[in-house]
Amino acid sequence: MKILTELYIQSLERLPKTGQHIIGHQAENLIVVYQAYKHSIADYAIENQFLGGPDYSYNRMSWIKPNFLWMMYRCGWAEKENQERVLALWIDKSDFENILREAVLSSFNPKYYESHDQWADELNSKEVRLQWDPDHNPFGYKIERRAIQLGLKGKALENFGKKQIKRIEDITEFAKEQKLQLYNDQLDNLFVPVETLYRTTDEKLNERIGIA
Repeated sequence: MKILTELYIQSLERLPKTGQHIIGHQAENLIVVYQAYKHSIADYAIENQFLGGPDYSYNRMSWIKPNFLWMMYRCGWAEKENQERVLALWIDKSDFENILREAVLSSFNPKYYESHDQWADELNSKEVRLQWDPDHNPFGYKIERRAIQLGLKGKALENFGKKQIKRIEDITEFAKEQKLQLYNDQLDNLFVPVETLYRTTDEKLNERIGIA
């Protein structure tokens, strides 16, 4: 696994406990986002290094998450049906930033839009949805900090799945190994990917999407 890891208790010392933040594993010009799939889709993605195959559909919305523990909460540490395989998808930060530029909040918030009509127009015309959801601790309990997830559809999803991904890693075994630490009440031995705060190079964009 190319993703660097650290003890969960060490990450608590570095990361903010409140606010809306993009937190992810980064390496120079790359950032990792996660998705979980059933075996046939994951096998195809690993073998071909892009998303596709007979069981994958580009005619739906697909959500990417840069935060590891949020992904673990969503897929139940790779134990939920059709989410038994966890993939780490490496993409250029420039591509990630372009995805953010096309993002529209999934629900209206007057803090970020001048009017409901403006928000509705963007919602109808753009192919990326943005949600700030409660982040979660390893046991799945909500914490005060909020994590981002991005829903892609149409050309945005196809561009991501076929062109923007630079590397696909199967980290399912790592996830399962760490879940055992929780089962055994060994939180001090729990490892997670090294994640740091991410801000785009455009402060106006940071403000528009709600980065703290």
